[in-house]
Amino acid sequence: MDFSKNIYREAVCVETRDLPRRNHMITEIKAPNSEPVFDFNAPNMREVMDTLLRAAMTSASILILGESGTGKSIAARIVHEQSCLADKPFVTVSCPSLSKELLESELFGHTKGAFTGAIRDRWGKVRAAEGGTLFFDEIGDLPLEIQPRLLRLLQEHEYERLGENTICRANVRVIAATNRDLKKLVAEGSFREDLYFRLNVITVEIPPLRQRGGDLLSFAEHYAKYFAAQCERFLRGFTDEAIACISAYSWPGNLRELRNAVERAVIMAKGDRIFPQDLPAELRAVNGTNGNGGTPQIGSLVSLREIEEAHLRGVIEHAPNLSEAATILGIDQATLYRKRKRIGLH
Repeated sequence: MDFSKNIYREAVCVETRDLPRRNHMITEIKAPNSEPVFDFNAPNMREVMDTLLRAAMTSASILILGESGTGKSIAARIVHEQSCLADKPFVTVSCPSLSKELLESELFGHTKGAFTGAIRDRWGKVRAAEGGTLFFDEIGDLPLEIQPRLLRLLQEHEYERLGENTICRANVRVIAATNRDLKKLVAEGSFREDLYFRLNVITVEIPPLRQRGGDLLSFAEHYAKYFAAQCERFLRGFTDEAIACISAYSWPGNLRELRNAVERAVIMAKGDRIFPQDLPAELRAVNGTNGNGGTPQIGSLVSLREIEEAHLRGVIEHAPNLSEAATILGIDQATLYRKRKRIGLH
């Protein structure tokens, strides 16, 4: 049966006219395995999720854009799980991971003797995804030589294995994701324009983690619970100081970096809560703490006044008396008195 007819026949489980009611009922969508919850009602995610859910019930190709680690593969799985193909395969093709030759064989399969090392017939990921979803991760890295074959798969729903002239029919739904500017790649001649337009039917862009402040802490808490369970540890979450470090950091690696940072924190935590010293150094530096009581570090993004106050408190705490503290600081006792009064240290 033709794929488009098949998927529309199955789509009767959720009709388009019921979508607004369905969207209203969904407040969050759980991604598979260890990945965090996508908050449907987060302001800068609401339009993205609405588009994905509307597209899920169609046969249209979907292109998911966003920085590395923003959760593009999670979004692709959400589309699959929310469609009527949820009980069918979801197969990922990692475009940057293999050479052109190996990727072509991985994708379309090959026959025995098609190339050196092909000792037996093999079906590829297109066949593995039959009836379900074929997800191209980082499609901007797809070799130019393979792109015409993917275009044929999208347009004609057919392909051939390497070393074979027999045409195979494909019944798959294609979702692609990339962190690269495909328009720029088209202009440079490294990505086919016709393939770009064929993929670019429905397009969404996943915002970076730094623009999803409302999601950030819930993601961190999710990972903390997940890794605590993996390590068979009991943790009551993050201290306020640790939360401040997480909130202040820009997370250039997005969810992938957050996941790694929280996993480290869970492993390093000595008690039943996660403190700043359990987090990676770059998080502590941005928030101006060294992980030991929130003391600002030299060179961190804090004011000179905060540095002076922290230094005053430290010297007074360790000096045997105020006269000795004034000597260490290089000021007279009257000046030390005024400074102590200003910071409320008596």
